Amino acid sequence: MEPVFRTLEIIAGSAVRAVGTRITYQGLENIPPRGGAVVAINHTSYIDFLPAALGTKRRNRRIRFMIKAEMQNVWIVNYLIGRTGAIPVDRQAGAQAYAEAVRALRAGELVGVYPEATISRAFELKDFKNGAARMALEARVPIVPCIVWGAHRVWTKDHPKRLGRNKIPFTVHYGDPLSPTGSVTELDSALKERMRSILRDVQLAYPRPKGAWWVPQSLGGSAPTLDDARGLDEAERARRAGERR
Repeated sequence: MEPVFRTLEIIAGSAVRAVGTRITYQGLENIPPRGGAVVAINHTSYIDFLPAALGTKRRNRRIRFMIKAEMQNVWIVNYLIGRTGAIPVDRQAGAQAYAEAVRALRAGELVGVYPEATISRAFELKDFKNGAARMALEARVPIVPCIVWGAHRVWTKDHPKRLGRNKIPFTVHYGDPLSPTGSVTELDSALKERMRSILRDVQLAYPRPKGAWWVPQSLGGSAPTLDDARGLDEAERARRAGERR
């Protein structure tokens, strides 16, 4: 795990410099220097795991990401999953992945989770799955909310990739940890409220040209509303189901 992880960190850091991306990190002190923690990340991009992981690296911590099991069908991704400690999740039967995540947390590791499960086309927080709260309560570890903003301008759903030297700035904010207390519902609600608050603060501090596709409608952009995005998600699920049949 160590050599592959270290190689990926070097490659990722070099790639960020090569494309001219400036990543602003906020709240690094909220990443525990040791011990287990759930890192709950908002999901707007195919690459928002990258800045989140580069941030925890600054605290000499590494994240074991939970990743959808379908990615194992891509041989290079499957190779990396086995050598970076990533946890594949079968969305139809996730008990095994959940148990592995709890074991990793109890062993003192950081586990990266996307509470929204899938990318938000609205670039606002979608409804949460409660896995992050359940894991934190069972493993008795805190949840560190993490907001990544800007990565969706590089690679997200429904828009062309911009992987060249684009100099698009990213912001990564790690919020105050939430203690593993209360019920699953209470902790999940507290997590979403905290992430919503941090996300809005980050969005307000970031350039937001009027009408830009990557700016939420609530801030003057032309991204879909949450309701419209929900309809697009449902259409995508129906299309994929038809392809499987």
